[in-house]
Amino acid sequence: MMMMTKSLLNTRWEDMCVYEDDQYAVMNKPHGLATLEDRASPINVLKIVREKYPTATPCHRLDKETSGVLILVKNQETFLYFKKLFKERRIKKTYVAFVEGKMKAERGIIDKPIGRSPRDFRRRLAGRGARGEMREAITQYKVVQGLDGFSYLEVFPKTGRTHQIRVHMKFVNHPILCDKLYNPKGLCPASLGRLALHAKAIEFDTSEGKKVHIESPIPVEFGKMIELKSETKD
Repeated sequence: MMMMTKSLLNTRWEDMCVYEDDQYAVMNKPHGLATLEDRASPINVLKIVREKYPTATPCHRLDKETSGVLILVKNQETFLYFKKLFKERRIKKTYVAFVEGKMKAERGIIDKPIGRSPRDFRRRLAGRGARGEMREAITQYKVVQGLDGFSYLEVFPKTGRTHQIRVHMKFVNHPILCDKLYNPKGLCPASLGRLALHAKAIEFDTSEGKKVHIESPIPVEFGKMIELKSETKD
């Protein structure tokens, strides 16, 4: 854990930025780096970006354990524009994930509202036992590759609830590998060693009507998992 913290302390904006203009920027957030201030972490995305752009802010979040594309805006006008896009579900997000077991269907949609867990304030819950306001949550997925004991998926969240993908995959009994919060006793291959969820791509239209599609590299650990565990799909 200390080694991870030390490496993140040396993280620079230039190392993470994958696209930038006068209005917004897109970064490839490392695994283990909180988006906003986190008491358990001495460094976060907001702190790093504001050393270079004092008024910049993330317009959405990724879990600390999740890596991948994250949009940051540089002014209030752009913030409000992206807020509108997210509210109207006009931003397309693509994640990749490794989940336990073999999915029964090559493609599917999980349409299940999400509430809070009655046992752990950090967790969300879909289905029986959920508490508080039940918020609509829709997740689409596609099996990319069948592997030895688990599946490699592309996941397309249609809504943006907290921990949505993690909660929905747990709900259908295919939890994400190495998810210490939602499946602490589940599979976590040594070759992976981190939450197996990565925000691969994001797509949206700018205020000028230009379609933008930005991708982040697949984590090295994910590539090693595919190479080590690949098998011929039925």
